Amino acid sequence: MRGLFGLVGLVVVLAIVGIVARKQLSATRAPAAAVQQAPGPGVGASVPVINPTGNVREQSQQVQQQVQQQLDDIMKQRAQSLPEADK
Repeated sequence: MRGLFGLVGLVVVLAIVGIVARKQLSATRAPAAAVQQAPGPGVGASVPVINPTGNVREQSQQVQQQVQQQLDDIMKQRAQSLPEADK
């Protein structure tokens, strides 16, 4: 009888842990969709768009590439706006 209660208790705990884990995973996916629609925080800046279907490594690489492209664009704009004497 005691073993049966222990087994039932274990199944209940596993079910609760599964429900909590599912809620946590769905909560971490929701902000990624919000990031795609968020406006940029400053003039000429924009928030990197992340593909929510990729894994963490792919998302990280996408963000790094987008930030690098933005920095390159900013440097080109600043180089073009400098007077000829400063170049």
